[in-house]
Amino acid sequence: MRSLLLAALTLAGALPDPGTLVPGERLGGLRLGATRAQVTAAWGQSHGVCRSCRQTTWYFTYRPFEPQGAGVELRRGRVSALFTLWQPPGWRTPQGLRLGDDGSRVTALYGPLPRIRCAGYEALTLRRGQTLTVFYVLRDELWGFGLAPTGARPCRE
Repeated sequence: MRSLLLAALTLAGALPDPGTLVPGERLGGLRLGATRAQVTAAWGQSHGVCRSCRQTTWYFTYRPFEPQGAGVELRRGRVSALFTLWQPPGWRTPQGLRLGDDGSRVTALYGPLPRIRCAGYEALTLRRGQTLTVFYVLRDELWGFGLAPTGARPCRE
């Protein structure tokens, strides 16, 4: 998690303010499988690149050298994962779940979900079709959102 913080301190992009997670579909207007060109068209050209990540990973933040924003992981030139960084304010779902809400609201809205323990936080996972929606919970507070293909590891290391 610390490496994500350090890598997230990048130049600001054109992220939606606030962004929306549509479970099983899209995050911040992007879907899994989007091309690099679709990412830059949606979120802008200004992004940081993770130097220690296994896969190509881009970080977009709202302000230069501030950690809040979102990231994309790319495999073979297409988005293989989408996730928020550092609880960007105002991000929500159409069902009314907002980052910063009590973690119990996730299951109140989406039902009982598998809970995976990660390094210092938990990931609640919702499978819809071939997409895994991840709700990141830190100290009982909803801290972030993510999308990945089913079968992917939900923990962001």
